[in-house]
Amino acid sequence: MTGRHSKSVKGSTYSLTGNCRTSDRYYHVIRELTGLFLRQCPDEKRLLLHVRKAGSNRVSIAGDHDKALISYIKKTLIEALSLYTTGVKEHLRTLPLSQRLDSILRTKEVQYHLYMIEIELTNRIYKEAFRKSDYKFALIAHCLRDFRPDCRSSAGDIESVCRGCTKECFIHHGSVLLKKHAIHPYISLSIDLDKLFKKIRAEHQSVGALGIACVPELAEGMRLCIKMDISPVGIPLDANRCSRWMGQAHENSKS
Repeated sequence: MTGRHSKSVKGSTYSLTGNCRTSDRYYHVIRELTGLFLRQCPDEKRLLLHVRKAGSNRVSIAGDHDKALISYIKKTLIEALSLYTTGVKEHLRTLPLSQRLDSILRTKEVQYHLYMIEIELTNRIYKEAFRKSDYKFALIAHCLRDFRPDCRSSAGDIESVCRGCTKECFIHHGSVLLKKHAIHPYISLSIDLDKLFKKIRAEHQSVGALGIACVPELAEGMRLCIKMDISPVGIPLDANRCSRWMGQAHENSKS
């Protein structure tokens, strides 16, 4: 666990700590599940295709899609990962009508589980391409900042950048570390990621992106990167606690 948290954090819909103090157990489970699925389908990219298909409302089993594998993935994930998504049903039940057009906010529980595996698979597939990219950047969720002072981040060339207000701020620590590895850190505030990614892609021969965000936003962002020929890797937040999910922002963490 990072930051000043001494106990697990609870999100609006999910928490990677489950009933533990850290998310170590979650990552162990994710690695075990991914290994299990790869024994059924050894091709990582083909498995990723089936994980995505499992979450589609228009699943076509024709052609190269394995109906039995898709069914097996969904059933296994529900049994193994429901511990981490206990808030989804209540969130969906109480979601205001005005927010039901937001595809991220109306994410169903099974889709959270599929996103969790999708993030792990995408990391495995693209980590080497990310490492070799000419230009690497990171988008860090703004809810990882230190909430005690007013954040003094300012506009950078593509997004907001940290100005190191406090030593305790995770974004400050993360930015320092990322710069040491030639990764340009930015605070994720943009709504139009499509426009942002197009701008970056047009300026560099090969691009790698590191995302640190809540599970649904991270998975969708990684998909957009792949579509735009950007090599993505991602780290999910321990919980979803920003104002989009909880009405007001709460401090968060990542492990």
